Amino acid sequence: MRIPQPDHGATLAPDLVHTPSLGPGSPAYGGAIPHPDELTRARFLSQLRGIVGAGAVVSEPAALVSYEGDGYMARSRPLAVCLPTTTGQVSDAIRLARLYGFPVTPRGAGTGLSGGATPIHGGLVIATSRMSKIREIDAENMRAIVEPGLVNIDLTRAAEPFGLYFAPDPSSQTASTIGGNVAENAGGPHCLAYGVTTNHVLGMEAVLVDGTIVSCGTMASSPDAPGYDFPGILTGSEGTLAFVTAVCVRLMPRAETVRTVLALFDTFNDAGAATSAIIQAGIIPAALEFVDGVTIGALRGGGFPEYPEGVEALLLVEVEGLSEACAEDARQVEALLAQYGAREVRVAASVAERQRLWRGRKGALGALGRLAPNYYIQDGVVPRSRLVEVLTKVQDLAKRENLLIANVFHAGDGNLHPNILYDARIPGLTERVIKAGEEILRACIDAGGTLSGEHGVGLEKAAYLDWVMSPADRATQACVKRVFDEGGWLNPGKP
Repeated sequence: MRIPQPDHGATLAPDLVHTPSLGPGSPAYGGAIPHPDELTRARFLSQLRGIVGAGAVVSEPAALVSYEGDGYMARSRPLAVCLPTTTGQVSDAIRLARLYGFPVTPRGAGTGLSGGATPIHGGLVIATSRMSKIREIDAENMRAIVEPGLVNIDLTRAAEPFGLYFAPDPSSQTASTIGGNVAENAGGPHCLAYGVTTNHVLGMEAVLVDGTIVSCGTMASSPDAPGYDFPGILTGSEGTLAFVTAVCVRLMPRAETVRTVLALFDTFNDAGAATSAIIQAGIIPAALEFVDGVTIGALRGGGFPEYPEGVEALLLVEVEGLSEACAEDARQVEALLAQYGAREVRVAASVAERQRLWRGRKGALGALGRLAPNYYIQDGVVPRSRLVEVLTKVQDLAKRENLLIANVFHAGDGNLHPNILYDARIPGLTERVIKAGEEILRACIDAGGTLSGEHGVGLEKAAYLDWVMSPADRATQACVKRVFDEGGWLNPGKP
């Protein structure tokens, strides 16, 4: 881990540099959080404005509402939010918060779905929305160095003239940021073939809890770096170990040919069986997505007639590569889909049609808003061979509890996303929905799966970690946390 000279945007007093840790009595371990009096609060805000500028501090109660949480239902108001533009400002803001005894919660675009950006202990939220530059695109070495606030799709757009793109493509691709993707180790439809975010991170610049600025992995053109895999540790750590201020990512070359296939099924059992058959045949599609009838209805109502009515499920399968190989894979996929019960198999006839199908798939969650004002999305993972079994349990749960559950997910890697649709204004319904979500996760674990494929643990799944981790596992992770942040100042309350 290399420690470069910091380029601070403000000069702090010497006592900000060596603030001692509070140890086990600190926020992460359940200690009391200071509630400042007005004089202390005013002094803190004044010094914070001196670091990032007066227009980059949010402190009015009405404005703070926007920073109380993410896509999860938990909410908690921070003391203040700052919007830095440089790594030095992040360093100084963290050290200032330490001086005053305030915890720090990193925040990207707020599109997370597990409560990872919810500042449950108040304190300071440091948001990355103004750190959105592309520092470098090195087309020759197929990499880029970007700041954490850069929106995911903007990186791919910038790389497009070079015939390159960034492979991780969560459904929130047009809104979520690279920093958030790194924090949650985000996936997406095309991660079946190319891997999730950690497989595309080469190096990082980050700020530690004491304000030290470090560089780990490789920020140069070398494909690897000696030493411990610190980028691998920080990716998926949900902002609990360090504040990432720049990321060196791998870019991928665009495929010569892409074929997108839409298959319609009368039963989800047939769609699940077809999913397994494709993978068992040795074909690894770029994407293999499942959309159920409830979601199809919402998409049609939202202006996507390409998604046909009258079917219980459909699969969206994409293969890509060299022309001859891609054509052969597409023929095999079409034959398998038909063999396993597809009522109809369609191939996108143009780039525009293909893009339209994917806009519908990635807009599915938004379309579900036509059916209910609220949704609670799950993120369990199961072996492909157990997909039908778990989907049956989800359907049985919906009938038993009189709940509307829509299923749209990454079938190829068994990453389920049951969406429980509900109205939070109905007394007692939210509690029933949370209980149903717990039952779905339990079904995933019982089938040999795990708690999360890409949304992270955050607040949502913290109570369920003992289902998949032994006490020794938890103790080892706690050791890593103590090495980076013994006092529990960074994103406290998240495991």
